[in-house]
Amino acid sequence: MAESELLRADLVVEYPFTRSTGPVVGAFLTGLREGILLGIQRRDGTVLVPPTEYDPVTSEPLTEMVEVGQAGVVETWTWVDPPRPQSPWEVPHALAMIRLDGADTAMLHGVLVDSPTEMTTGMRVRAVWADQRVGHIADLDGFRPEAS
Repeated sequence: MAESELLRADLVVEYPFTRSTGPVVGAFLTGLREGILLGIQRRDGTVLVPPTEYDPVTSEPLTEMVEVGQAGVVETWTWVDPPRPQSPWEVPHALAMIRLDGADTAMLHGVLVDSPTEMTTGMRVRAVWADQRVGHIADLDGFRPEAS
């Protein structure tokens, strides 16, 4: 793709707040510590990843955690160069919305590739886990493209 065809927008994504985890997010983080990806099932059977305490459509409380796959599909992505100071990645990287196998929604996470030429919408990626896990989103190092 020619440089002139690329769209570019400088954007800062940050979440400048703290909160307690509660039973749903706490279970999700415990799953990460164990190398398991969890979602939550809605009344209609669809699965939200990451899980939320309440259904975003009906506002009903949600409690049924379900395991989803370690791999999924990139639904959309952007290239981050240079990395933000608070980023867990110190090198340029992709941020992608990844719909994991068994999930009906996508989660935002990094795709560990060296160049935007290695990224495509629709590509399959697989989770890469940190060697030492403590129950934090950084336990999931990111995703790598699956071998074709």
